[in-house]
Amino acid sequence: MNRLRRLPIDVWFEPLIIVVIGVGYLLWYRSTTFTPTEQASLGWANLQTTIGEHIRLTVVATLIVVAVAIPLGIALTRPALKRFEPVAVNIANIGQAAPAVGLLVLFTFWLGTGFRTAVVGLVVYAILPILQNTIVGLRQVDQRTIEAARGIGFSGARTLVQVELPLAVPVILNGVRTALVILVGTATLSTFIGATSLGTLITTGVTLFLPKLLISGAILVGLLALIIDWLGRLVELAATPRGVS
Repeated sequence: MNRLRRLPIDVWFEPLIIVVIGVGYLLWYRSTTFTPTEQASLGWANLQTTIGEHIRLTVVATLIVVAVAIPLGIALTRPALKRFEPVAVNIANIGQAAPAVGLLVLFTFWLGTGFRTAVVGLVVYAILPILQNTIVGLRQVDQRTIEAARGIGFSGARTLVQVELPLAVPVILNGVRTALVILVGTATLSTFIGATSLGTLITTGVTLFLPKLLISGAILVGLLALIIDWLGRLVELAATPRGVS
C-alpha cells in the first residue's frame, strides 16, 4: 500500500483517463448510427488494419530514431567530438522547425510515396528530443562521480556504461517518450503520401464531410498517444535506478 502511495500521480491517473475516454467512445460507438461509408471504415476488420499500420509506422520510426539519436548523443558528449554538438543539434532541429506535412511531401520527390517515405520523414521529425535529452542527461551527471569511477580504475567505456548512462536514464527515456507521442500524432499525416494510418479516417471524414468518422479518428489517435505515453512512463520508472529521480 505504501509503495502505491509513493507512485507518481501520472502513473495511476493517466490510465484512468484512458479508461474513461475509451469507455465513453465505446458507448458512443454502440449507440450511434453510421452511414455505409462510416461503417466500412470503422468496421473491426478495417479498423484493426488501420490501427496496426499506425502502430507499425510509429514503432519502426521510433526504433530507428533511438538507434541513431542515442549513440550520436553519447558520441557528442565525448571530449573528441564535443565541438560538433552545436552543429548536430542545429541540423536535428531542422526537422522540428520544418512543417511536418511539408517535410513528408518533400521526401516523396526523393523516395516516392508509401510506408518507407513516411518512416524517413518521421525519423527526421522526431530525432531532436532524444538527441537533446541524451546530451543533457549525460552532461548533468556529476563530474565528481565520473572522476571517482575513473579513480577506482574504471575505463572510459566502463564509466559510461556503469555510471553515466544509468544516471542519465530518466532524462533519456523522457526524450524517448516525447518522441513517441510526437510520432503517434505526426504519423496521421502519412496518409497524404500514401501510407495507411489513423490519419486515413480523419482525412476521409474531412473530405466526405463525415463528422463521426473524423471524431473517431481523432479519439483513436488521442487514445493511442495516451497509452504509449503511459507505457513509456512505466518503462522509465522501472529503468530508473533507485535513488535517482
